[in-house]
Amino acid sequence: MKKIGLATLVLMLFAACNPSTEKKPDDVANISAEVVDQTIELLQKAHTDCDAQLIAKGVKHAASLWRQTDGDEVYFQQFCLDNYLKTHEEKSLVFSKLEHYFETLTGNFTKMGVGLNLNLTLDNGPLHEIDRMFGAYNPSAHLSDDLYTNKIAFVIALNFPYFTLSEKETLGTEWSNKHWAWARLGDQFAARVPAQLKQQYSNANTNADIYISAYNIYMGSLRNAENEQLFTDDMILLSHWNLRDEIKSNYGDAQKGYEKQQMVYQVMKRIIDQSIPREVINSGKYQWNPYENTLFDQDQLVSFTPENTDRYQQIINSFKALQAMDAYYPAMNTYIERSFSGNMEIAQPEVEQLFHEFLSAPQVKKVAELIKARLGRDLQAYDIWYDGFKARSSISADILNNKTQKKYPDAKAFEADMPNMLVKLGWDKERAKFLASKITVQAARGSGHALGAEMHDMYSYLRTRVPETGMNYKGYNIAVHEFGHNVEQTISLHRVPYYMLHGVPNTAFTEALAFIFQSRDLKLLDMNDPNPNKEAQKTLDTFWSIYEIMGVSMVDMKVWKWLYANPNADAEQLKKATLAIANELWNLYYAEVFGLKDEPVLAIYSHMIAYPLYLSAYSFGHLIDFQIEQYLKGKDLATEVERMFSQGRLTPQTWMKRATGHVISNEPILTAVDEALSKIKQ
Repeated sequence: MKKIGLATLVLMLFAACNPSTEKKPDDVANISAEVVDQTIELLQKAHTDCDAQLIAKGVKHAASLWRQTDGDEVYFQQFCLDNYLKTHEEKSLVFSKLEHYFETLTGNFTKMGVGLNLNLTLDNGPLHEIDRMFGAYNPSAHLSDDLYTNKIAFVIALNFPYFTLSEKETLGTEWSNKHWAWARLGDQFAARVPAQLKQQYSNANTNADIYISAYNIYMGSLRNAENEQLFTDDMILLSHWNLRDEIKSNYGDAQKGYEKQQMVYQVMKRIIDQSIPREVINSGKYQWNPYENTLFDQDQLVSFTPENTDRYQQIINSFKALQAMDAYYPAMNTYIERSFSGNMEIAQPEVEQLFHEFLSAPQVKKVAELIKARLGRDLQAYDIWYDGFKARSSISADILNNKTQKKYPDAKAFEADMPNMLVKLGWDKERAKFLASKITVQAARGSGHALGAEMHDMYSYLRTRVPETGMNYKGYNIAVHEFGHNVEQTISLHRVPYYMLHGVPNTAFTEALAFIFQSRDLKLLDMNDPNPNKEAQKTLDTFWSIYEIMGVSMVDMKVWKWLYANPNADAEQLKKATLAIANELWNLYYAEVFGLKDEPVLAIYSHMIAYPLYLSAYSFGHLIDFQIEQYLKGKDLATEVERMFSQGRLTPQTWMKRATGHVISNEPILTAVDEALSKIKQ
């Protein structure tokens, strides 16, 4: 077979390809060990100046991806002999061209996704089934299949083979930026998953996202035992994010705050156990007493239908779609392994052990006692979201809302102010203007989120809720968090040495910068806190946030372990298992601290529904955020953020060590908590 020329390589990307005919993971060519060894030997003899181990790795990896439909053993061997890039110069040249092609493909597919999901993402009026259908469509689903069919994937697998996490950690300490970029190119073809399976998951994920984004509670319709209305008619809160934030906001309300928190938590429990009436989800037609779970139309009792298992069916659907891919990943044959060793690049047992050590730390009880003393009451389960260490907790919600609504009447007002915000954080005017110019702000239908650009001439998108009355403080606080994501996305695309290195090691690192921005939200409003203990309070606030989110993350992980142990379970069985797991972990890590047993609150997070196994990224994000914040003391924030986030997508521990001099650990924050407690008594 003739060697594929560079011009041909270009054309192949756009060639019309027949759909893949593979149907099952055992539809693989019988590339025998003898043929693999013989091919390696022939290449090593022909290219004595090349790395013999890398030749062997490339041939073995290409063979592992080869299907019967790709050709027989003779064809495979000849393909390897014809397409091995024999010199460093040729390899570098092909790599630079591949970077361009992948940026073109990935960037344009991302742009297409923005357009296809526009009505699902933005509040552009009522949703129609056609919106869901286009949102579920994944235009890139067949790209991988096409690149295998036209053999581009095999050129890459042969010359830029996949390295496991263990290999990256061991070898990566000696790699140059170029070698890291080559390894990240190899990650593109770690496994060969059929397009139809990717599309199935895209469908399940889109449906879960729609389910969550349309799960609003009309708070003005809630009633207590005395038939009192505690919330305004115009308050509509998305589950769980806005419900959680409403609990947080009421720590500053000495008169009605406690009662409001109790009611919101009761709503949460109804969502978790699915006894919530379908009639109150995304509707304010009836009045609802969540304590008695009774529904009224004025004074008339109304019968209702409980939601039952809809929430858990979404998880089942995602599990089935992701489990179907398992057999195509011989090295990481569960979604749990792919999420941690693959995506996070930290092994799941290592994550769980780190979280266990934190949740069991003696500092937890000490901080809980301080919170109890500050509240002047026994702790309630929802006090996992205690917000009293933040400076803003002493500022009424009305003052904050008035400030943000006046300053940001719409999304574009926030966008126009972004350069000023960056200057306040330490960037010079020109750099601030450049970073802000790469970000566009839009009013979201659901909760806020950030979507990063995937090519240099594309915007990153910042979405947050903006009511007609203007951006309230909750929306602003989320927007500042998402702004941090967008700044990371811009730096880690435009300043990295190679496109294939763009991004960060995993989502925890982008969460870290988002937290760094979010913690400065009052500063950006010119509302600085004169409290001499503000640093100690910030440490305690971060510690308590980690204590909460790690417990939630443990539930997420254990639910997925249960799913793999019970793959044929239905939604009702999963609901019961999730409640049992949530109670089990509460009793293990929280019951003694709070004085309460069997509380299901750890199962409320919407991430479990629409973002499978994402929650651990928040926990790591907080740890990384804290270590970076500690490192930043006495240093210029803008300069250091630019340096750190221009490293690109190394492995997490490598990135962190280069950024701060230390690997990710619980020790820095636990030590800091002891110091903070010595300064703050109440």
